Amino acid sequence: MEIDKEIDESRQGEVLIKENSAINNGKLLYLESYGCQMNFSDSEVVASILKKDGYNTTRNVEEADVVLINTCSIRDNAEKRVRKRLTEFKKRKDTNPELRVGILGCMAERLKKSLLEQEKLVDLVAGPDAYRDLPNLLNEVGTGQKAVNVLLSRDETYADISPVRLDQGGISAFVTIMRGCDNMCSFCVVPFTRGRERSRDPETIVKECHELFDKGYREVTLLGQNVDSYRWNLTSKGQIKDPNKKTTNFAELMEMVALVSPELRIRFSTSHPKDMTDDYLWGKAKYENICSYIHLPVQSGNSNVLKRMNRSYTREWYLERIDAIRRIIPNCAISTDIISGFCDENEEEHEETKSLMELVKFDFAYMFKYSERPKTLAERRFEDNVDEKTKSRRLTEIIAIQQKHSLMANQNQIGQEQKILVEGFSKRSNDFYCGRNDNNCMVVFPKIEGHKKGDYVKVKIKDCTSATLIGECI
Repeated sequence: MEIDKEIDESRQGEVLIKENSAINNGKLLYLESYGCQMNFSDSEVVASILKKDGYNTTRNVEEADVVLINTCSIRDNAEKRVRKRLTEFKKRKDTNPELRVGILGCMAERLKKSLLEQEKLVDLVAGPDAYRDLPNLLNEVGTGQKAVNVLLSRDETYADISPVRLDQGGISAFVTIMRGCDNMCSFCVVPFTRGRERSRDPETIVKECHELFDKGYREVTLLGQNVDSYRWNLTSKGQIKDPNKKTTNFAELMEMVALVSPELRIRFSTSHPKDMTDDYLWGKAKYENICSYIHLPVQSGNSNVLKRMNRSYTREWYLERIDAIRRIIPNCAISTDIISGFCDENEEEHEETKSLMELVKFDFAYMFKYSERPKTLAERRFEDNVDEKTKSRRLTEIIAIQQKHSLMANQNQIGQEQKILVEGFSKRSNDFYCGRNDNNCMVVFPKIEGHKKGDYVKVKIKDCTSATLIGECI
């Protein structure tokens, strides 16, 4: 699993809301989400499960009967944010003893005893594989009991559950294709909080994508802790599990989804370099609607650091994968994750990360200081011995490099004519639309009559910042 998948800071603490249905029992659910895209997708599953039990969603925590927080354990900062929020809800329980507060996801599994018994911040704890049990857990709380289910599953994928979409009437949706991770990167807690890899039946994935397209969605992002390790009816060593069932790998699945409609854009997150095969790259090159954007986390540019991280590849091997992407998909945008100040990282190793960035020239990057997480291999084997001042300085250096490269990548697109999927109005003005291009760059352009959310439009890029392209319709 990749430590820092695409975490959108603007969405942290986002409340899931769906228009109230006619079928309900008067119970209201307030559901906040933190973390990566996978967590937001999981919240949609939770809302669907509880909807069947009569719960409607609300944005107003004061009127809620149940408060749930879907959490992330990737970074210490994420946990601090959630703890602060739980403390606020505990105060609310003082004035409303009937309020039930629960914590879901990765943080729930890791801190169940502390949150329930020691700090007494919650009434309910449910791990990532226990969402089907939420109605029973809530009933237990209703009888005055503390309720816990953090059991990990080897087969739970929630494949049969139709998620309640966060963005009703939207054009972009998440579709989870696999869960868990087998990689055991030494810095990462996810194998311990989300369990082993298991893939979802491809037929249910394709069916969900068809249903989304029919409802007006024009873009899907396929999600997984390690999405390109997807394998249906195959072991990690490539052995067939059931000879009576068809096998499907990631490249084949992408083709199946691409064939839903040429008007349905396909993205995915997040991938591990070891599973980014040429088969997938050649498959992507065949289909225009599979976006030319790959998130390929490197984490470090030094082979010794990568070995301590248990990443299973070297600097040279990673660069060969970059070369393959650029050879097979010449205009593909590439983003990455980079950790600053991992255990024992010296200046020479840090400089190798900087030099790799200069070689690759990533279009985007998600960059973070190393944050030791309990239960990980790194916590057990290594000392978190790079001081905070050094971590911050190194992080500042790699951010400066990336800002330079991001601006360069955007400047290179000036003058191009691009196909943009209109996502809605710009954050700054209703006189402008915004949407992403094939390379996952945000494009802002003046609104023109006749175009609406969900339309594809031709835009000529006129200017840019390091984060945004500026264009006009043609």
